[in-house]
Amino acid sequence: MPPSEVVDLLGTGPGRAGFIERHGLWGDAQYAAAAQAQRVIDERGIELVRVCFADQHGLLRGKTLTREAFAAALRGGTAAPSSLVLKEMSGRSAYPVFDAPALGMAGLAGAGDIVLVPDPTTFRVLPWAPRTAWVLSDIHLRDGAPVTLSTRRVLRAQLDGLALRGLELVIGLEVEFHVLTPAGERLDGGGQLLLQDDVDPLDDLVQVLRDGLVALDLPLLSIEHEMGPSQLEVTFGPQAALRAADDMVLCRSAIKQLCRRHGLHATFMCRPAVDGLMSSGWHVHQSLVESGTGRNAFVEGDGLSDVGRAYMAGLLAHARGAAVFTTPTVNGYKRYRPMSLAPDRICWGEDNKGAMVRVVGEPPSHLENRSAEPAANPYLAIAAQIVSGLDGVDSELELAAPTLRPYADEAPRLPTSLMEALDELEADPVFAAGLGRDVVEWIAHLKRAEVTRYLEAVTDWEQREYYELL
Repeated sequence: MPPSEVVDLLGTGPGRAGFIERHGLWGDAQYAAAAQAQRVIDERGIELVRVCFADQHGLLRGKTLTREAFAAALRGGTAAPSSLVLKEMSGRSAYPVFDAPALGMAGLAGAGDIVLVPDPTTFRVLPWAPRTAWVLSDIHLRDGAPVTLSTRRVLRAQLDGLALRGLELVIGLEVEFHVLTPAGERLDGGGQLLLQDDVDPLDDLVQVLRDGLVALDLPLLSIEHEMGPSQLEVTFGPQAALRAADDMVLCRSAIKQLCRRHGLHATFMCRPAVDGLMSSGWHVHQSLVESGTGRNAFVEGDGLSDVGRAYMAGLLAHARGAAVFTTPTVNGYKRYRPMSLAPDRICWGEDNKGAMVRVVGEPPSHLENRSAEPAANPYLAIAAQIVSGLDGVDSELELAAPTLRPYADEAPRLPTSLMEALDELEADPVFAAGLGRDVVEWIAHLKRAEVTRYLEAVTDWEQREYYELL
């Protein structure tokens, strides 16, 4: 359907209040940012705007609108098929979209439309695409109600709950990935952590990534050569949690697009099947601060506060169920190996990078959960951190002693597969209570469909193991 038709259907004709105004979907910050975006479009000669939302897998989906259609979308939004929120990783709909409404939600029946409502505070000019900008959106039903299966909304609901406690969550991003040739070949022969002789041959790539990420107003701190060949890591300064999640989805998409335009392939797959490559992780740095004062609620004197200790106890207590959100792919569980700088069991340590949760700072100022993979949906992963941590605070969970042997202690193991993690998620009531039963059932359904496809596939290992012998 052409954007102009969508605009008319949403009631944005002359003299009529637009969809966004009628349903009160913006605050003062969005209206001010929309006016600024229009000025930038005029001054910079922007002709196309990519209006996107992050789906259940953290992948950006959306439409590219002309400047005229985008101006209308700033009043009325733009429509997209509701089936986008019902697809598993392969792009197949995991629900019978033309039958009864999925999860009993009438607005998702028949593959009808949902409405992408741009959030103008996320508007950015794309430095690598001429006359093109980018904006993230929230998704709503045609009656203006929010789509409860919007992962950005899921995180915002958790942050609203924190705000009622007078708290805000601050997140620091630290994301690893691989850059390969289109044929899957390594770019370097490296394999030693932070070795400058390994990063220098990649300098042209590093310069491209730096320029692109900084131009997107991402708070880039470093681009580092990780332990594996062709493996890089980007780190960003601490941000409010919603901005950090937005930055994560934009960062991943930006890196993939920048590399593709330079004849390379960037992948955030945790463990690609390339000889010598190391698994990639996403380390979620987090702290709670008091609203207004900005005081770090995790700090008390020279040590971790009672709130910080209980929050961390919650992260550990619910780690097995939260793994579906922090490690949502079949491949990601191949990272949980001993002596690998990735955790394989549920414990914490004082500045110990083998532990699942590392306490960082002097005095301790924040927690680093090292269990996540870089492909995780950041909105869901961060929301799961809040649910887990706050249950620890509310239940006054006791924190065990820190580990000195993260790969040897008799601590509970992280799940060894996505299948095991899904069972743990469905058995832990804290996530249904905190995120909503519909959200948990939705993610579990989509991920079980993914697992079924995986189990039905004949792997190279099976072919090698059985074909000649049997």
